[in-house]
Amino acid sequence: AVVSTQSSHYGRGDIVVDVGGVYDPSTHKYDHHQRTFTGTMANLTDGKMNFNTKLSSAGLIYLHFGRRLLDQLMPDSSQDHKDIVYKRLYEYFMEEIDAVDNGINATEEKPKYHITTTLGGRVRNLNPAWNDTIQDFDGQFEKATEMVGGELVNRVDGMVKRWLPAQDIIRKAFNKRHEVHSSGQLVKFEQGGCPWKEHLYQLEKEAGCEGEVKYVLYADSNGAWRVQTVGVKGEGFKSRKPLPESWQGVRDEKLSELTGIPQCIFVHATGFIGGNKTEQGAMEMARQALEMK
Repeated sequence: AVVSTQSSHYGRGDIVVDVGGVYDPSTHKYDHHQRTFTGTMANLTDGKMNFNTKLSSAGLIYLHFGRRLLDQLMPDSSQDHKDIVYKRLYEYFMEEIDAVDNGINATEEKPKYHITTTLGGRVRNLNPAWNDTIQDFDGQFEKATEMVGGELVNRVDGMVKRWLPAQDIIRKAFNKRHEVHSSGQLVKFEQGGCPWKEHLYQLEKEAGCEGEVKYVLYADSNGAWRVQTVGVKGEGFKSRKPLPESWQGVRDEKLSELTGIPQCIFVHATGFIGGNKTEQGAMEMARQALEMK
């Protein structure tokens, strides 16, 4: 590999990335800086990938070679699972890289605080200092490549070993929700600790009942039970229906006295989660919360 911005070097590479002012996959040239380039995942896949962020050269490489990479990282997975991971890895890893490289903010609002530990921020911190005696760009580039590559592999590994296996658990619980509560607004997981939010959003969308489920219940690692609010998709910490305000920040016996439910443990100060020592207690907390304004 040659890391260079000198145009005389561009013809030497079998693949030319992020330089040269040309996007032409037939000759393996993958630049995005030219004024004529407007490629997105959506318009370069005929709408099969519905993401409208302008691609960086990293995104172009993912578009054309990402599936080959997943074939190597997921050799024992089905094609359906590879397709799911390909899309999810773009949405939750690559799109951020594309947006940052193209100067696209995540929100139109002014941030309330500084976020400096993003992937891009950590790569930026590997640049040689302006006053370093030796400007070792190549060495630092290798460190950045190792860091980003390791994180990408770790993301795929997490999706294969943790996120995908959770699908079946969440689907079974979702399909039984009316057995838990006639409204369908409570979902109980037989196995706690698995990632559930994105799966639940997708299942609601497939069932045509987006926004229906308000609380999920599950056992924690200590054998107690949690009742957790379902967040509003895409709105950060906002919950569809927080646990009652009068419960928020109250613990133990005081909470049991307030609710009339034995063995309460806590309700978080923001109302996004609460706990009870028993499944029955957590269920009653969720039922009461549904009925309260």
